[in-house]
Order: sequence, then C-alpha cells, then structure tokens
Amino acid sequence: MEGQQSGVRIGRRAFISAALILLVLMIGAGILTRLVPAGEYQRTVQDGREILDPTSFSLTQARPLPVWRWFTAPVEVLGSSDAVMVITIILFILLVGGSFAVLDHAGVIRTIIARIVTRFRSRRYVLIAVVCLFFMAMGALLGVFEETVPLIPIIVALAWSMGWDSLTGLGMSLLATGFGFSAAIANPFSIGVAQRIAGLPLFSGAWFRFIVFAVMYVLVATFVILHARHVEHDSSSNLSWPEEQAARARYRQSSDDLTFVAPRRAVTWSVSCLGVMLAIVLLGPLVPIFQTYSLPIIGLAFVAAGLGAGFMAGLGARDTFRTFASGLAGIAPGILLILMAMSIKHIVAGAGIMDTILHGAATGISKTSPSVASLLIYAVTLAMNFFIGSASAKAFLMMPLLAPLADLVGLTRQIAVTAFCFGDGFSNLMYPTNAVLLIGLGLTSVSYPRWFRWTILLQLMTLVVTAGFLLLAVSLHFGPF
Repeated sequence: MEGQQSGVRIGRRAFISAALILLVLMIGAGILTRLVPAGEYQRTVQDGREILDPTSFSLTQARPLPVWRWFTAPVEVLGSSDAVMVITIILFILLVGGSFAVLDHAGVIRTIIARIVTRFRSRRYVLIAVVCLFFMAMGALLGVFEETVPLIPIIVALAWSMGWDSLTGLGMSLLATGFGFSAAIANPFSIGVAQRIAGLPLFSGAWFRFIVFAVMYVLVATFVILHARHVEHDSSSNLSWPEEQAARARYRQSSDDLTFVAPRRAVTWSVSCLGVMLAIVLLGPLVPIFQTYSLPIIGLAFVAAGLGAGFMAGLGARDTFRTFASGLAGIAPGILLILMAMSIKHIVAGAGIMDTILHGAATGISKTSPSVASLLIYAVTLAMNFFIGSASAKAFLMMPLLAPLADLVGLTRQIAVTAFCFGDGFSNLMYPTNAVLLIGLGLTSVSYPRWFRWTILLQLMTLVVTAGFLLLAVSLHFGPF
C-alpha cells in the first residue's frame, strides 16, 4: 500500500455538500442581521468568565456586517474571540489526519481490527452494543465529544471489516458519543457548568439523568443494530455504498485470512498511546490542566502513536514523514468547513443580535406555565446551539437568565438545567454548523444530506422522548430546587 493512499481523507461529495449548505447558512445569518434589531445585556466577570446580568437588556445601535463580510467571515474568525478554540480544533484535526495515515500505512489499524473481528465474529451485535455503551459513557460522564475524532476512522474501518457500512461505524462512535454527551449524567461541560451557575449542588439529580441515559442507550444501540442487520441483508440500500467499496476492500478480512501485518511492538506502542489518551480523558474532570488542554495533549499523544508505530514497523524516516504529510493533505479540506461553520456565529454576534434573540425568547417563556416553560427552554437552547456549539460558553450566556426565569414561572432550576442540557447536546448531531459532525462525516464517504436522512427519524423520536422526560420532571417537581 502506497503512503499516498493511506489514512483518511475528506470525501469530495461530503465536502461539497457540506460547504454548499454552510454557504447558504452564512448568507441566511447575514440576512437575519438585517431583520433583528441589535441589543445587549451587560456582563460581569466571575471566576474569569463573563456572565450576563439578566435585568440589564437594552437595544443598541444596529451594526450589521456589509454583505461582502458575510463571505470573508471564515477568515475573520481567526481574529475573533473564538480564534484560540478554532485554531486548537484545526491543529487537532490535522495531527489526527497525519498520525492516522502513518498508523494505517504501518498496518497497525488493520492488525487491531483483525483481532477484534476474530474475537467478536460470532457475537456481532454484542460488539455494537459494547462499543455504543463505551462511547455513550465517555460523553455522559466525561463530556467527551471532539476527543473521539481520532477513533471515528478506526470504528468505521471496524464496521467495514464486519461487513457493515460507514453509517454503522459512525453510529457506534459519533452518534453514540453525541447522545451520551446530551444524556449527561455528570458531563462537566454542560451539567457541571450549568448547575454551578444555577447555584445547584454539583451533579445533583444524577438518578434522573441516569434513567434518561439508559433509555437513550437502548434507543441508540437498537437503531444501530437494526441498521447493521439491514445492511447485511441488502447492502444496495446504502446510498453511499459505491463510494465505500475501495475503502472497504482494504479492511475486509475473511475468516481464513486474518493476517496480523504490523509488528507486535508497533501495535503495543500504539495501543499504549491510546491508553494514555483515555487516561487523559478520564482525569480531565479531576485535573484542571488536562481539562483545559485535553485536545492538544491528546493530539500530541496521537502523533506519538503514529510516528512511533511508523518507525517500529520499519517504514523509515522518509516514508513515515511522507505518509504523515499525505495524511495532513487528506484532512486539510476540513479546515475550510470548520471556519465556515464558526463564521455563522461570528456574523450573528458581530451584528449584536444574539442577546436580542435570547431576550425575546426569555420574555415569551416568562408568560407561560411550568410545563410549557420547560419545553420552551429546551426549544430556545436548541435554537441557540445552532450558533454556539460550546456547551460551557452557552451555559455562561444562558443560565444566568434561565435560572431566575425558572423561579419566576414556578419551575425548579434543576429542570431548567436539564432542559438546557437536552437542547445543548442532541442537536449537535443534526446541525451542519457543528464542526465535529462535519469532520466526522468528512472522514467517511457519508455526505451531510445522507446523514440527515439517516438520523432524522431518530432525532425526532429523541425530541419526543426527552420532551416527555421534561414533563415527567415537572410533575415530580424534580429538584432539589
């Protein structure tokens, strides 16, 4: 296998469809800034983070961006307040792409997958259930989402080796992580931050969220297993099937030809580095430096895994670094998608209409009953998540307003936090403005429209189920307060 063919690459169709959708959304955001008046809340700084004063809203002078700046916004993002986060994500994605290419070229990925296939060939659906549980637990307990990107290509390749398709692999990894992040038992980035701002005991009410998690797990695992069974019986039903054939051929292992092609020491080294990455994720909530710098550290650990495996597999320095560069080139188109996705928030925030939208929603919620208010908080957070992907950033923006609002309408703050977390997470896997979703899809042959068609019924079912949980929480007066 040539180094230039190794690793993962942003699919052309997936890239074009995502870029066109984001371009339309950028234009739509620009038009929105001409229709909504500008306004703002006053902010105060607490513990180094900005928190808005819920009583301080006032209209301000309109400052919509010129039309030409709608199209330069992806570049302007690099000079905005989100620049550090954006650059960190871009570097992380590049490091993952280069390192995965070396691991692929060295045969490490195929060796690991072959061993998993050998172990679970007779328990195929148990494998899906276990992998889904692992990824969902990572999201629900540790707030992992972006950190799963290095594992997506591995799980997709595993799905191919089992005779399934890219959607099955994405379901076991990306979909499961996103749903786990949303059904947050102790997610420090959503539950933790929101409860702290609302004045609630940290991670209180976990018993209720555990029930939500269990229901969501059954829903996701069943959804993925049924899809895998369908693919086994009718592979032509997968609209992405033709584009998958070349990639699938590299990883397919027959029962009588499971050759472990990578040296043992290369595989051991790579697995050890993956273990280090997992340890960093587990220690994140406990060790502040790991929580703050988890992405860069995990990215460097993945580089160590890739380069170390390349040398140990005998590729030599020239071949190893050439393959790494090829992996960088393959993943590089994803940079534009990240910048375009982040530019939508930049356009809206630059025009000063974000606070106006939030104020209008809060005004409407204040006139409703507790049951309706819980659903409206859910809906408003879903809308805000379209523009602001970060759970903690959204919590600092919204919870200072939602906590006293809950008191006003007779809703417990715990329910307000729960509604916020539902709205913050589940739509991450539906909105094309989510950079992790776009990159995850770009690493496969699955386009965003194909993903949307595949998941939309699950998403709608999830909205109904979680809305039911909120109404149940209201009837139970879910607290402590």
